[in-house]
Amino acid sequence: MKGTLYSTKGEEIKKIELDDAVFGLPVNEDVIWYAINNELANRRLGTACSKDRGEVHGSNAKPYKQKGTGRARRGDKKSPLLVGGGVVFGPKPRDFSFSIPKKAKRLALKTILSLKAQSETLSLIEDFNIESGKTRDLAAILQNFGKPERTIIILDDNKTQESLEKNRLIKRAGRNIPNVYFLSYDSLSAHTLFYGRKVLMQESVAGKLSGFYGEARK
Repeated sequence: MKGTLYSTKGEEIKKIELDDAVFGLPVNEDVIWYAINNELANRRLGTACSKDRGEVHGSNAKPYKQKGTGRARRGDKKSPLLVGGGVVFGPKPRDFSFSIPKKAKRLALKTILSLKAQSETLSLIEDFNIESGKTRDLAAILQNFGKPERTIIILDDNKTQESLEKNRLIKRAGRNIPNVYFLSYDSLSAHTLFYGRKVLMQESVAGKLSGFYGEARK
């Protein structure tokens, strides 16, 4: 499929070819839900904890005698029926995380990228750098691509010193801009990417996504 490459001023430069194996797939809602649910479950701490009647501090003695008071029978003060007593079937620390097949995760990310490309919420932008690291410079670029909203910027992260410094300055510039999120092309988040209203991707990143998620890496 064809994609339009824009300058940092929002002007159309040329048409470039995008890999159909990454940007031209049919939308698979099931696998998207599966991947997002997996990410959210893996983020859960699972630290909620309540005490049952065996863990509540207190005496095991009966608060009053069994008969003759006209009141209900009581075993001890730790009964779940009393204020301050134990909790019945309350939460305990647990691990909510689960794993999904790598192919399913990869398919979900490619499907989301295809969805963004087909719905025209994904914009290709020429490679740029914010050498000053200032917020106003990045904000000026984002202003050329529509109103302020939840924006995802996919960065090229090739682990070289030059790339690391370039990404550091871009991230620093976007630190004070609300609803701007940064992702590396080789570690995308299905949840963050799916709920982005706008996705900005540099020209070099488009090629690397094709190599990383394309036919050769099914």
